[in-house]
Amino acid sequence: MIQAVLLKERRQICSESKLYFMVEPRMLKLWLGIIILFITCLSIAAGAFVGFNIGTDLSNLPSATDVVAILKAHQITHVRLFDADAHMLTALADTGIEVMVSVTNEEILGIGQTPSVAAAWVNKNVAAFVPSTNITAIAVGSEVLTTIPNAARILVPAMNYLQKALVASNLNDQIKVSTPQSMDVIPRPFPPSTAAFNSTWNSTIFQMLQFLKNTNSYYMLNAYPYYGYVNTNGIFPIDYALFRPLSSVKEIVDPNTLLHYDSMFDAMVDATYNSIAAFNISGIPVVVTETGWPWLGGANEQDATVENAETFNNNLIRRVSNDSGPPSQPDIPINTYIYELFNEDKRPGPISERNWGIFFPNGSTVYPISLGSSVNVSTNSSGVFCIAKQDADSKKLQNGLNYACGQGQANCSAIQTGQPCYFPDTLQNHASYAYNDYYQKMHTFGGTCDFDGTATTTSQDPSYGSCKFTGSSSTSGRGLFPPPALGPVGPSSQGSSVRAFSFGFLLVVFLSVVMADVSISMSL
Repeated sequence: MIQAVLLKERRQICSESKLYFMVEPRMLKLWLGIIILFITCLSIAAGAFVGFNIGTDLSNLPSATDVVAILKAHQITHVRLFDADAHMLTALADTGIEVMVSVTNEEILGIGQTPSVAAAWVNKNVAAFVPSTNITAIAVGSEVLTTIPNAARILVPAMNYLQKALVASNLNDQIKVSTPQSMDVIPRPFPPSTAAFNSTWNSTIFQMLQFLKNTNSYYMLNAYPYYGYVNTNGIFPIDYALFRPLSSVKEIVDPNTLLHYDSMFDAMVDATYNSIAAFNISGIPVVVTETGWPWLGGANEQDATVENAETFNNNLIRRVSNDSGPPSQPDIPINTYIYELFNEDKRPGPISERNWGIFFPNGSTVYPISLGSSVNVSTNSSGVFCIAKQDADSKKLQNGLNYACGQGQANCSAIQTGQPCYFPDTLQNHASYAYNDYYQKMHTFGGTCDFDGTATTTSQDPSYGSCKFTGSSSTSGRGLFPPPALGPVGPSSQGSSVRAFSFGFLLVVFLSVVMADVSISMSL
């Protein structure tokens, strides 16, 4: 009798356990679905980004290591390369910086004709560097339709072959393929509501848009209000191009939709969205892969000034950072890459072509630039410092110190007795200060950070206490992209960081509840 009762209870427990395990997978799927939704919300909450194009057509190009040090010092999180330089990709490893690599216009022909060439390109320039280097996109060519129109027929095949190569390497989810196009493919961008692509390229553009849609990629747009302004002979006010407020009599309104446009930048992005919509295609975000303003021009380029460049890029950063889209797509933020990091003095053409850069090669800025109202990078800031190596030979250190403070014309007053940088009174400390002062002043003119092998560069500010090294951000402004603020921040930049923190906090709480629920279920 007792055995029969025990057997009955055991069967009842097993039956209940079976029901429990039938229900739990369903509950687990529900929890996982909700978790995925929260993660998606969190990624959206992270907000739009401002990245930089890095051109290499300059005489005194810093080493790849120095370039990355500048990026890290200013907390720049996204970059676009105009090629797939191995040195840069190696230097960018383990930084977390999102990298867009490029197929050059010269490479498109081979890639668009032969799948094996595309596969070899991906293996050499992408697969060889991930996951250490955070490559997230491949830009196929640069303004192919307007610069090398004869290559239009092989543009989409090249994109397809590259995509297949990514699939074969299991990288297609992480890395998107697209192709940057200029505003010239839209002959009449205003009013935005009636904008349409040049019908000459209808077939190619339709195939391209289908590809972007099918691969969940995005349209890459090179949008330059500078050219939109100077090439329209005063039709639009310069304030409209520079994101400045417009008076009521100068407001720009689309006569068909009655949407108001506060900037030419927004109108250009909206013109692109409407041109895409003309093909009855939707759901393709627009990313601005190039925009900017030159700070120097020739006699006939009077609008290429430091003042205008400073105004445009500072207002652009504020505009992008508010996480809103253009008037017709207000919920889609406009991720943007500024053209460009450095001046490319070897580029042909008018003077303005060589003066789009925001940073000098030594890491200082051409003009003050800021994110929001509380963060600045001034013209005296530097992202790279030169310091003495820890294990440097003392005799060589002394020789280097003597050179820097003597013939090198470094200002060594701060390391004299009684001055802020005298302590700690060590040869290495004094040499570091002198080396850095020399480097900050002379790097632009060819000075190096070597000193007979006793020096090295670093992105870490060596300043301490009241001792401020030349180029220190603590005396001349902070990084261009500050860490997320968990307290009050400027009104123009608070949206994304605060919302991201809020979602992150909710996600942590939510996961804690899930774990607690699982623990309780298991205990029962």
